[in-house]
Amino acid sequence: MFSRIRTRFFAGLDLGQSKDYTAIALAERVEVEGAWDAARYGHPLTPVLDLRYLQRIELGTPYPDIVDRVVALTRSPELAGRTQLAVDGTGVGRPIVDMLHRARPQCAMLPALITSGDCQTFSGGYYRLPKRDLIARVISALQRQTLRIAANVPFSADLTREMTNMEVRITSFGTEQFGAWREGAHDDLVFAVALACWAAENSGVWH
Repeated sequence: MFSRIRTRFFAGLDLGQSKDYTAIALAERVEVEGAWDAARYGHPLTPVLDLRYLQRIELGTPYPDIVDRVVALTRSPELAGRTQLAVDGTGVGRPIVDMLHRARPQCAMLPALITSGDCQTFSGGYYRLPKRDLIARVISALQRQTLRIAANVPFSADLTREMTNMEVRITSFGTEQFGAWREGAHDDLVFAVALACWAAENSGVWH
C-alpha cells in the first residue's frame, strides 16, 4: 500500500466521543520537480504531502481498540520508525494519549490540544494549537498544491464535504472560530488531515 522508496510519513489522529467519529490520516512526504530553473540548470525539487490513508472509525468503537489500530499502523514495515503522529488530546483525548504512550507505537508522538487561542505554545508535554491555524494550514496547502489528495483515497469525498461545511464565525470578542456549524456535520477528517499537515510543518518539511 505504501511506497518503500520514500522515507517520511506524518499521521494525524482526531479522537471523537460518543457522537463524534475518530479519524486517522496519513500523509507521505514526496519531492516533485518544479519548473526549469536556468540559474540552477535543473528542476528544483519541492516537498509535498500525498494523503495516502484516511480512515473514519465506527462510532462506539472502544478506545483500546482504537489504540490497537493506531499502533498496528505505526508498526507496519512501511511505517515503523519513519512516522510522526500528532494526536488530539483535547477533552477525552488525554487518557488516550497516555494509553498510546504505554502501547509504544513505533513512531514519534506529538500530543496536541486544539484551542481557541491565537498562538502556538508548548507546555506539560502538549502542543497547544489554535483551531483556526490548523484549518488555515489545510486550506493553504491545498491551494498551493503542497497537499495532494488522490480520488481513490477512502473517505476523500467525505473530507471534501467537511471542508465545504467549514465556516468562520466572529465571536462577540472579535475572534474567529472555525468549525462545521451545520447540524449533523462532522469535522473529524479535516482535523485528522490538519494534524498530519501540522506534524509535517513542525518537523520542518516545508521550511
